[in-house]
Amino acid sequence: MEKNTFLAIVLSTLFLILWWTFYPQQHAVAPQPLSKTEQAKETQGQQNIKPELLSQQPKTPVKEIAEKEITIDTNKYHAVFTTRGAAIKHWVLKENMSRRIDLSLSEDLLMFSTFNDINFEIVEQTPKKIIFAAQLPQNKKITKTYTLSDTYIQNLKIDTNTPFKILIGQGLGTDETDKDENIKLTRALAYPVDALKKMENLKIGEYDFPGYKWAALDNRYFLSAIIPENDKGFDKIIVSKSGKKEPPSLILSKEKFSGDGTVSISVDFYLGPKLLSSLKALNIGFENTIDFGMFGFLSKIALEVLNFFYRLTVNFGWSIILLTVVIQIIVFPLTIKSFKAQAAMKKLNPMIKEIQTKFKSDPKRLNIEMLNVYKTQKVNPLGGCLPMLLQIPIFWALFNALRTTYELRGAPWIFWIKDLSVHDPYYILPVVMGIGMLFQQKMVSVSADPTQAKMMYLMPVVFTFMFLKFPSGLVLYWLTNSMISMIEQYFIMLRQEEVGNV
Repeated sequence: MEKNTFLAIVLSTLFLILWWTFYPQQHAVAPQPLSKTEQAKETQGQQNIKPELLSQQPKTPVKEIAEKEITIDTNKYHAVFTTRGAAIKHWVLKENMSRRIDLSLSEDLLMFSTFNDINFEIVEQTPKKIIFAAQLPQNKKITKTYTLSDTYIQNLKIDTNTPFKILIGQGLGTDETDKDENIKLTRALAYPVDALKKMENLKIGEYDFPGYKWAALDNRYFLSAIIPENDKGFDKIIVSKSGKKEPPSLILSKEKFSGDGTVSISVDFYLGPKLLSSLKALNIGFENTIDFGMFGFLSKIALEVLNFFYRLTVNFGWSIILLTVVIQIIVFPLTIKSFKAQAAMKKLNPMIKEIQTKFKSDPKRLNIEMLNVYKTQKVNPLGGCLPMLLQIPIFWALFNALRTTYELRGAPWIFWIKDLSVHDPYYILPVVMGIGMLFQQKMVSVSADPTQAKMMYLMPVVFTFMFLKFPSGLVLYWLTNSMISMIEQYFIMLRQEEVGNV
């Protein structure tokens, strides 16, 4: 029956390896399988929707426009507005002096642009307000008023008497280290007004806007969203791509007018990080853009605990160590049972070897006899693997917290560990972790089968290579977990020896 313990560990490892392999492709909300009709519709949408929709077929090449730029600086961002389309050319988040992120990914498809081929006039300019206006053919006109604040929420008001489209953005900028993954991590999202419905991950195509509270683009750490005053502000959501290797573009369109043929639309827009506490405080569902994935509720708990310890230590590395200690305290009763089960299994090894030798030609009888031994000796052969199985959801919750939450992005620990959300650049932590696991395995090895015992010793090597590219914060957690477990095992085994000698 030791095979069950071994099988549990092997399956756990395979689970982690496979999930890690496919995780970047599954970061977005998993879409439901499409019917043949829906597949045909999506294919047609991909063929029909082109980036030219952004500028409504510009008559003049964009580069020929003599645009003017306006620069706005606040404590949180450095923004560059342009008269071309009355748009945002750059929106640079001031995270710190050495790390600044420009959320505007493309200088051809500008954020919040309208009529990309039109050069607007600057009607008013103050540190808190910029008003653009343009006179269009056939007595059509449009005015765009940006009202700015030193937060991540701004306001845009559009007054016009002509149909228009506004581009939220072609993808979003991010860190240099995330650029390779950025295309597949970028999502177009829409949040329903109906609180009972879930946030939607939009595919390429057109959607009716009424019924949605906001529409957005996001990647792992950042969010660009438009929140109209009500769901009747726009008529359509258009999601397009200029190529398979390009991030999606998201457009809101206004086509229907009533009354005197004019419209005034006021929208708030968010350009900033996906900081869980800040997004929740807005109370409009932005926190759902943080994809905690499997065991998400545990990831949120882990993040809350980490933030609590961070307020005490001002260091997320030490916070992870404290979290590990807390987890070990919680699972300690199970750990004791596990160690007792392992010790009992060791005592049974001579008896099990004898049974294996005696009934090696009769597998059915062998299993019956081994079950009888476990029953008469009151030993649960699976008792030793309970803590390992319990660690899987905790491990994965912390993995998602480290990979997806802005709070831990760029968080240093000590010396060479400058960012707990990325792998150890020198692979020191994974190697030390592997050595620790090897010693731990030697302490608790209970297999009566030499082949299985060798395989168990192989596990630390497998884990070491698997953890090489895992976030260093996760490796720190597993290393600390192993160290604490070894200390616990040592004292429990020492106590058992003392009791046995009495």
